[in-house]
Amino acid sequence: MKKYAGLLAIAAAAIAFGAVVLAQGQGATLDWAYGFVTSGPEPAPPACPADAMPYTCSRPGRPWVEDGVVMRLPDTDRTFTITQVQAHYDPADWYPGDHPAMPDVVAHGRRPDVWACSLCHYPNGKGRPENAGVAGLPIEYFRQTMADFRNGVRKSAEPRKANTNIMITIAKSMSDDEVKAAAEYFGSMRWSPWIKVVEANTVPATRVQGGMFLKLEGNGTEPIGGRIIETPEDVEHTELLRDPRAGFIAYVPVGSVKRGEALVKGGGNGRTTACAICHGADLNGVGPVPGIAGRSPSYTVRQLYDMQHGARRGLWTELMQPVVAGLNNDDLLAIGAYTASLAIAPR
Repeated sequence: MKKYAGLLAIAAAAIAFGAVVLAQGQGATLDWAYGFVTSGPEPAPPACPADAMPYTCSRPGRPWVEDGVVMRLPDTDRTFTITQVQAHYDPADWYPGDHPAMPDVVAHGRRPDVWACSLCHYPNGKGRPENAGVAGLPIEYFRQTMADFRNGVRKSAEPRKANTNIMITIAKSMSDDEVKAAAEYFGSMRWSPWIKVVEANTVPATRVQGGMFLKLEGNGTEPIGGRIIETPEDVEHTELLRDPRAGFIAYVPVGSVKRGEALVKGGGNGRTTACAICHGADLNGVGPVPGIAGRSPSYTVRQLYDMQHGARRGLWTELMQPVVAGLNNDDLLAIGAYTASLAIAPR
């Protein structure tokens, strides 16, 4: 901790200088960042046509496909059933050559409460909009994050977000050695973006399942409004097969990337603190401070909101709370859009 004292002192000084009172008016709602359409109960899913492909109409309680059907992906000779793909323990690893050898906790998990890390975050650590991309995170930051989950200081500001509670249970059930193994594994891999940011006024019509926006079949569209719609490029590959090579498109409101750049680089005339002070000039991270370039905008926005509203606390969050205090929801959206659009500097 001592070797980062200079960084902390600089950050604290910048925060003290740039902190402002809470903004009046929050702008757009942020239900979308947590994987919900509205603030109230979600609408019931439509009836499933008899001839529909399984993934286009799946919902809780209805299986994707009949168990035992063998599934395949390009460029691999591995085959799995959907039960194997979705297994909480020892889930499918489609491309073992894409990543280092996984430690047991990442590959298999441990019954009864430690799900395999590779199920939700994928063997390559890229994750999905409803959870987190953990590849390339500093080992110290990863371990501190797990301690925050374990100690009850990292939660979700959205009570409907069930997978945060699952993560808390997993963190409390993992041993220190398992946390260390997972941190070192994911920290050994460099983050590489797989999210394409597109500014748009209209977006493909979507439905929400499991906290993720999925494109409906056909060419229907809807206004983007004050939202970011982060959706798989290939719904079947992502949601049905959990393909770790299938990327995402993040549709963001027109002008939001430029507005986010002004906030991230210059602090928005005192609304916040320039992110480079802590996250590095290229926003790829410094020491134990994580990189934020090229990562999921949905994840970024909800973490900023959680920090702002006290749902996420802990060692590093104490520095972030004054930084986010003066931002409204439109600001958070813009920051997420801009940081997601950034390329990753070569190692």
